[in-house]
Amino acid sequence: MDRPGPSRRKVVSGALALATVAGTHQVRAASGELRFGLTPVFLTSDLELLDRLRSCLEQATGLSVRLVTRRTYQEITSLLLSGQLDTAWICGFPYVVNRSRLALVAVPVWQGKPLYRSYIITDRDRQARTLDDLRGDVHAFSDPDSNSGWLVTATALARDGLTPERFFSRTIFTYGHRNVIRAVASGLAMSGSVDGYVYEIMRETEPDLIARTKVVRQSELLGFPPVACPAGSIDDPGIRSLQAALVGMPEHPDGQAVLRLLRLDGFSIEDPSLFEAIAAEVAIVRGGG
Repeated sequence: MDRPGPSRRKVVSGALALATVAGTHQVRAASGELRFGLTPVFLTSDLELLDRLRSCLEQATGLSVRLVTRRTYQEITSLLLSGQLDTAWICGFPYVVNRSRLALVAVPVWQGKPLYRSYIITDRDRQARTLDDLRGDVHAFSDPDSNSGWLVTATALARDGLTPERFFSRTIFTYGHRNVIRAVASGLAMSGSVDGYVYEIMRETEPDLIARTKVVRQSELLGFPPVACPAGSIDDPGIRSLQAALVGMPEHPDGQAVLRLLRLDGFSIEDPSLFEAIAAEVAIVRGGG
């Protein structure tokens, strides 16, 4: 899964048929507005970031862009599948579960690759060195539809015939990777599953908080949370304009600011095979692998 640099190249079920969704998106694109959903996969939702993102996308696409935020991955995925969003920055887990109904628009590039890892963390002074040392913990997950914040750990346990509920004494969902780190650092949770990208960025932005924790386990490299749209909309002019805007961010002043705030290199167009390792995780957790 460790690949060279980028080339140009069912958690939630929707209520509407794919043809209906595609028709909705064609009408929406014709109206001149693009509805872009954002999940807690974002490191931050501060106003500067959102304003810069909207400005960059509107200037590059010529469309009015409405950014839609929600607390959970499930809410954004449901809106995307039901045609109430034109596109969304989602997680690899809901993408692979719904990949027959979704298409990749672009994938963020971080540290030269469209890849990241999941971390399991605990208190820095604890002697724990492996996942098995965390048995019986109060464990913090980010979101039940998060790859790095739930699925990776659930997969590691499933390989040994276990579930999070059986392995840990208690599990909690914080609905944000930052919140997982805070829960572990404060002692609210004894360990947690977190996005390695967020953890590494917070090592720079909130070093005192990160210093109270340590990484016990890292996953293999996995496909970075992608921007996706309904499969029937991938050739819509509005979606193609958005795709070009994302890939062209390094050449746009507001795009450069967005990438700087997110500590990303850019966005690339990737093949769905990038997410096969996550699909394999889903199969293991569901008993098919």
